[in-house]
Amino acid sequence: MKILSTNQIREADAYTIANEPIDSIDLMERASIAFVNWFVSRFDSGKEAWIFCGTGNNGGDGLAIARLLHEDKYNVKVFVINPQSHRSQDFEINYQRFLPIFKIQSIKEASDIQVIPEEVIVIDGLFGSGLSRKVEGLYAQAIKSINQSKCTTIAIDIPSGLFADQLTNSSTVVKANYTIAFQVPKLAFVMQDSGLYVGNWQIVDIGLSQSFIDNCDANYFVLTKEDIKSIMSPREKYGHKGTYGRALLVAGSYGKMGAAILAGRAAMRSGLGLLTIHSPTCGVNILQTSVPEAMVSVDPTEFYFGQVPDTSNYTGIGIGPGLDQKEKSEKAIEELLGQLSQPIVIDADAINIIANHRELISLIPEGSIFTPHHKEFERLVGKWENDFERLELQKEFSKRHEVIVVFKGPHTAISTAEGQVFFNNTGNPGMATAGSGDVLTGLTTGFLAQGFEPLEATQLGVYLHGFAGDIAAKDKGEFSMIASDIIDGISEAIQSLD
Repeated sequence: MKILSTNQIREADAYTIANEPIDSIDLMERASIAFVNWFVSRFDSGKEAWIFCGTGNNGGDGLAIARLLHEDKYNVKVFVINPQSHRSQDFEINYQRFLPIFKIQSIKEASDIQVIPEEVIVIDGLFGSGLSRKVEGLYAQAIKSINQSKCTTIAIDIPSGLFADQLTNSSTVVKANYTIAFQVPKLAFVMQDSGLYVGNWQIVDIGLSQSFIDNCDANYFVLTKEDIKSIMSPREKYGHKGTYGRALLVAGSYGKMGAAILAGRAAMRSGLGLLTIHSPTCGVNILQTSVPEAMVSVDPTEFYFGQVPDTSNYTGIGIGPGLDQKEKSEKAIEELLGQLSQPIVIDADAINIIANHRELISLIPEGSIFTPHHKEFERLVGKWENDFERLELQKEFSKRHEVIVVFKGPHTAISTAEGQVFFNNTGNPGMATAGSGDVLTGLTTGFLAQGFEPLEATQLGVYLHGFAGDIAAKDKGEFSMIASDIIDGISEAIQSLD
């Protein structure tokens, strides 16, 4: 699913109006109907809705939504802020349509802003996605009142005060519980700093021209289930374990063998045919007991990675989980990278070693996959001030070194050497637990070994990792999830693609 800029969204509106053809007021009505359909499927008519409107097109949406909800027997109150301000044409049409129903309450000064009862549902229609200036005056006071209330808040298309595709330079933003976006998501939805205001977001189809959207140039995307289904292929009837890849995981050290176990178990759940885990001597018995499906390549170094195994027979390699950062391990990683030509998955202590020895970056095969969390990526590129700056650093690192970077977190971001970024929309806060990243490394390595292209293997790994986490959360709850629960959900996640 493409993420379009505000200019592209505006152009999509104009193209649809001109070529469907449809009047702009009727397109607004269609968007409002889509919002209301979502609303009535979740909130019964016993709920009272307070709708706050500006005088632009977002406020016009709010007025149309209020009228439609009133027709559906909901009790609604409508507040228009600064009604004497310039009104868009479509706002004015919906204003006149609403007047015969009942009185619209005007907010002309701060004292007109009422205390919002906790049981009310607030619908935010103050500003839309085209906002590019700081919110001030009565609008800011209204936003403050909404945010101070304990009510459920739903934003129309985007929370008021939030910039759609750039850093928001103010904290005067509606903090929504839900955001119902029209046709496409906004970049702000998948950025951690601004996503805090968005809440749970949902896309509703308002019938913008799909052919126009398809022809739009885009560098940002949200992964969907359909994207993942198009990558996966059915198992071959006459396939055998050699058909589905040979993976090598270089993982584990004394006291950190759990990381190797988690990565190994996840790799096998990916559908991988054969797995070998290269482990220090201290981990051999642990691995053969905990991951009996895997073979173990024994490193003669007792407690950590110290000797490079033969890598010639593997179709996918992952390195890093639980590795530690011993001097001998650093030299072994340099030797390993020096003999590889195929893309590999690089995680955890392998990333930390590379960050400490920058000269190793030149040895990394093109198309390799880095899977850092916040701190690991910071060690690679330095500090950043905000999520938008971090995104630029991530894109630049991918381009410069011709690698894929998976920045793990809410809406995990996958950047490519071509400048594209794919955001994931599966997963939940329960996955912020020890070992979760090791599961992702194993899963991605398993897909890479099966012959998927590096970007495909990454997308499969990230999406299904999050999906398996969502399955685990339904069973265990977000508070008590552990990484093994994610592994237990992988099979169901893959089955759901059938």
